[in-house]
Amino acid sequence: MRRIPAELCIKCKGSKLLCGLRTCPILERFRAIVNTSLKIDLEKESIEGATPPSVVVGEKNYPKVTISFNVPPQVYGEEAKEYENPRGWWGRKSIYEIIDYRSSLVSNLLKTKADDVWKLYEKELPLTAVSYSPVGAESKLEGKIEAKLRFNGYIMPRGPSANIKDFKIVDNPKISKVMDKIIFDDVKAQDAIRELYTSGEDIYNIINAMSLGLIGKKKNRKLVPTRWAITAVDTTIGRDILNKIKTYQSISEIQVFYQKYLGNYFHIILYPSNYNIIWIEIWHPLTLWSNELIISELKENYWGEYDFLDGGYIAARTSILEYLEKVRKSAGIVIIREITSEYFAPLGNWHIRETVKNAMDNKIGKFENIESAIQFIQNRLNGKIDLFKVKSIHDLIKQKTIDSFFR
Repeated sequence: MRRIPAELCIKCKGSKLLCGLRTCPILERFRAIVNTSLKIDLEKESIEGATPPSVVVGEKNYPKVTISFNVPPQVYGEEAKEYENPRGWWGRKSIYEIIDYRSSLVSNLLKTKADDVWKLYEKELPLTAVSYSPVGAESKLEGKIEAKLRFNGYIMPRGPSANIKDFKIVDNPKISKVMDKIIFDDVKAQDAIRELYTSGEDIYNIINAMSLGLIGKKKNRKLVPTRWAITAVDTTIGRDILNKIKTYQSISEIQVFYQKYLGNYFHIILYPSNYNIIWIEIWHPLTLWSNELIISELKENYWGEYDFLDGGYIAARTSILEYLEKVRKSAGIVIIREITSEYFAPLGNWHIRETVKNAMDNKIGKFENIESAIQFIQNRLNGKIDLFKVKSIHDLIKQKTIDSFFR
């Protein structure tokens, strides 16, 4: 069997199948290990509980799609919210606790077509995805529960699953006034995303609204795979913020920010410059995607063009853009993400978004030049890595040195 380069796995993270295989062998191996520890009653004919809310639209076989309404059996009210609570989890829950929550959710699988969104409206099922409190639900199963954990490098893992004959909600979803207005408005999806975001609507609710076909011109509304919806929402929000940032003055000093969570360590450098970003991932041996130390790089230029699409990068980028808009400054940006063996299971990109957001509230240093900032970070890394030999860092330092002659 041919060896798949670790660099390819890191760019793919199980979602793009860049290796050409039909399924990701790393995720399949991880599922097999976890599934041996699952204990669940496989004879149930119905599931009752409250969706946190937690809904995923799959992309396989699109435009035929499978919707997963995820419910922790016999768990209701605010207790159910803890089963999908990215902002509430951050800094409090360990990787083991999060996997435990996710493995306790049963995915009620409903197969439909992307353009059948109006049939779902009749039962108010899409509204469960944008409720700000858990929604009680009942499902009638078709067949037995399949005891598997589904992991994905992009979205949150899901627990055991079962095809369902019917899924009905027994509580009234609670949605914000702005969301309620947008659902009934006949506006383009991008305009809806902008209005929801500027009103303060939670970004995870906006993603769910996009995915469940709750926004956009009514004649065009369709179910959108969750992974695609995440990218669409992040891209729309990021583009709008970036257009504002380009009109701001640059920061006047070099600053370093830091935060860690779930075995992921983030250092962010902001330096005086027009907008551009360098994204560096350092994957340690025995992490999920690599058995050797691998460094991956991605660059984005002033015009918002980047080397390749990486979900983790896009999530981190949004949080930094939000910070720059808040302080009304532009900057050059270096993001260094170090992933250690503590991060042994893919939990989705939410933790990147939240960790970087929290990092921007934790400034740990100011420096006279880029070299000093890089050296400071290098001394703090968990592994022995020479950042000065990383091509994008080398090019940045060389560029800043040349710039100094024209000041």
